[in-house]
Amino acid sequence: MKDTLTYSGFEIVPSVLSEAEISELCAALGAFEIAPGHRNLMRRVPEVRALALSGKIAALLEERIEARAFPVRSIFFDKTPEANWLVPWHQDLTIAVQERRDVPGYGPWSVKDGVPHVQPPVTFLEKMLTIRLHLDDCGSANGALRVIPGSHRRGRLSAAEIIESRARQAEVICSMRAGDALLMRPLLLHASSEASEASHRRVVHLEYATLPVAEGLAWAEAAEW
Repeated sequence: MKDTLTYSGFEIVPSVLSEAEISELCAALGAFEIAPGHRNLMRRVPEVRALALSGKIAALLEERIEARAFPVRSIFFDKTPEANWLVPWHQDLTIAVQERRDVPGYGPWSVKDGVPHVQPPVTFLEKMLTIRLHLDDCGSANGALRVIPGSHRRGRLSAAEIIESRARQAEVICSMRAGDALLMRPLLLHASSEASEASHRRVVHLEYATLPVAEGLAWAEAAEW
């Protein structure tokens, strides 16, 4: 498990969520009218916060990373006929913080949905882990994530290096069943296509950190065990 993440940068863990847990999450997201691409789920949806801090998620983390991890960002993704988009090849390079303060080693800055985001040092990102919990079956027809195994071990990549990685390494399509979890390192190259079928592809995306942000910065969204 730990070796899989270290070498490939991702791992599919089947049946993390039960049918009852999936139904509860879908009902909660529907009740709060959470739109695709919505951020700060832990703040708005108590069921997502409880899941992020649950024993089953803690067990996944403990089996795969040595340091104690805590959730720092949560996003809801879905692809429907009304909200269907492609995501080009990229790495997840930013973290969300409460306000902008210029700190050595952190930058450049951006703003997403009114929230300041900044690129931390690569060594910081290398210690993070993302857990994508699927609430629907997801294959190539409805925008499954595509990844380049091992690309996370090359650090932060330029546009030219991303093209080169695509040329020399075959992609893997991460087909998932409802309840499965995709674990991935933020620096892993990944993309997704537009869905060609009119079906949901609901994903609860949780990011975990093992290091505090630099002094003077504070997480925009974080929870403690």
